Amino acid sequence: MSVLKSWTGGMLILLALAGGSRAETTVSQSNDPTAVAEQGLMQLLFQERVGLQSVPADRVAAITAAPVPRSWPWQREKAVVAPAAINASWLALQPRARGDAQFECLAQTIYHEARGETLQGQVAVAEVVLNRLDDPRFPKTICGVVGQGGRGGCAFSWTCDGRPDQAADREAWDQAAKIARAMIDGAPRRLTDGATFFHTVGVRPTWTRSYQRTAKIGAHTFYRRPLQTAAVR
Repeated sequence: MSVLKSWTGGMLILLALAGGSRAETTVSQSNDPTAVAEQGLMQLLFQERVGLQSVPADRVAAITAAPVPRSWPWQREKAVVAPAAINASWLALQPRARGDAQFECLAQTIYHEARGETLQGQVAVAEVVLNRLDDPRFPKTICGVVGQGGRGGCAFSWTCDGRPDQAADREAWDQAAKIARAMIDGAPRRLTDGATFFHTVGVRPTWTRSYQRTAKIGAHTFYRRPLQTAAVR
């Protein structure tokens, strides 16, 4: 019992001395601004470490990960850059095309106006639509160009022929859609020399007398307005 009392008494003395020593250290450091600042910094770092340890590991990884470049919708929809001229082998490698309402309007026009044409014939029809889009005398959207009407009727017959617009031939639609996607994304227009009009070879509208013929591809003949030259005085 005496041994236990002696041991307990010794521990109490040591604790008292340690407390006094700690108090002396605290008092002496309180007179040193640098020591106070360091102590405050250590406390902040300790609190920050405790806080981080409470955050789930996956959340920490997400916070510290490098930023991922934003991918805009129109960038995700773009096809692989087209060659100098769209060809069947390149087109076959492209994924199924998709896009917004403007894309749909162009794809529908290619499908309904040139479904039975060669690949070049379908691209040529797409060129006419996009050439009109670049001309300030026409509407400013693809759907506006396609749906435009006038005294002579519809700009593109499929929009007012009374037939269902839904594509029945899935394979033909997929090709028309790929062509539309490539043309909207900037494939070159080199087949019609800037044509903004066309008609089937079975007819000859009166307006063709005032326009310049630029190409004949498959069942369609293509035209543009005559180039205006400055008058010489």
